[in-house]
Amino acid sequence: NAFGLIQIGLILLCTTTTISSLQCNHLPLQQRKVIENSLQLLDKMGKKFPQQCLGEKMSFRFPEQVLKPRQKETVKVAIEEIFQHIFYIFSKNLTLAAWDRRALEQFQNGLYQQIEQLEACVIKKQTHYFRSKEVNRLKLKKYFQKIDCFLKDKQHKLCSWEISRAEMRRCLQLIDKVIRKL
Repeated sequence: NAFGLIQIGLILLCTTTTISSLQCNHLPLQQRKVIENSLQLLDKMGKKFPQQCLGEKMSFRFPEQVLKPRQKETVKVAIEEIFQHIFYIFSKNLTLAAWDRRALEQFQNGLYQQIEQLEACVIKKQTHYFRSKEVNRLKLKKYFQKIDCFLKDKQHKLCSWEISRAEMRRCLQLIDKVIRKL
């Protein structure tokens, strides 16, 4: 009985590993679909950019160099970080954002699922990625802190959310461009 359970456990482990590696092989295609869907949901969440917000535009300057390393794993780590930051920003103080709640929830769910898939596929134990990963992490943290501070300074009002939504659109478009090259 115990031997049979061990065999079943080993079969399940091998099957899970094989399925997981297959999912990781198809990750760029999955990411492109998720990003395309996320961009559509960002559009669906709100209407056109409000005219009254045009005077409040802000340049956050996305650190594009974090998406240009030589190793694919480092790019995957950066994309995972970006998705985590976007998820964090779009998970708080949304009361003044007059957005379609269903589209927002779908957007959040898509990001969360993508973060989970990336975490499963990204090799986190490899030390030669450590230095560039940490530098990239700090650059991304600084970028998203600017957005977070901007939202706080503007008291999470409609225009600050619309500007942030437009910035996240640009961010996702940059990721999409990089994924297409992988």
